[in-house]
Amino acid sequence: MATTRWFFEPGHTGAEFRARHMMVTHVRGALKNVQGSLEADPDAPETARVEATVDATQVYTGQPQRDEHLRSADFFDAEHHPTWTFTGTQVRQLSPTDFLLTGDLTVRGVTRPVTFDVTYLGQWDTPWWEDGRDLGPRRRAGFCATARINRHDFGVSWNDTVDRGGVVVGDMIDVTVDVEAVRES
Repeated sequence: MATTRWFFEPGHTGAEFRARHMMVTHVRGALKNVQGSLEADPDAPETARVEATVDATQVYTGQPQRDEHLRSADFFDAEHHPTWTFTGTQVRQLSPTDFLLTGDLTVRGVTRPVTFDVTYLGQWDTPWWEDGRDLGPRRRAGFCATARINRHDFGVSWNDTVDRGGVVVGDMIDVTVDVEAVRES
């Protein structure tokens, strides 16, 4: 087969993160404005390339004060670094549906290598509507990618202590990215 090009459908693609809070629970956040592309040859998945951009200014945790704090220089510094990027350059296939995707993640202007565990969820044809007209079926593919990163590696180091020891925010952040990719025609 030949290499095909896909774009991430923004309405059905998003990133989530989970951080330990007060050492007793987790706080979750969502980032919906994820743009990206995938170039892949099904017969040679190790040659795939992935690029993604996340809008860090649109973080949502369900608590407006926390969202503002996350956008501040204490955490994301979204005023100076409004986007995060990921460029995946190495793919290793583990099974027909499981892959390791390694690439460069940039947050707050700091770039570090990160490996995502990726699960391929399948493909299907769906209607494609533009300007109120069905332009025929388009092929879609689904993926779920997870990683655990140390936030300090990216300069996201604000913290405070709590009574009786411990800290407000844990070091390790769990990241999940759900992608619905649409094959370009």
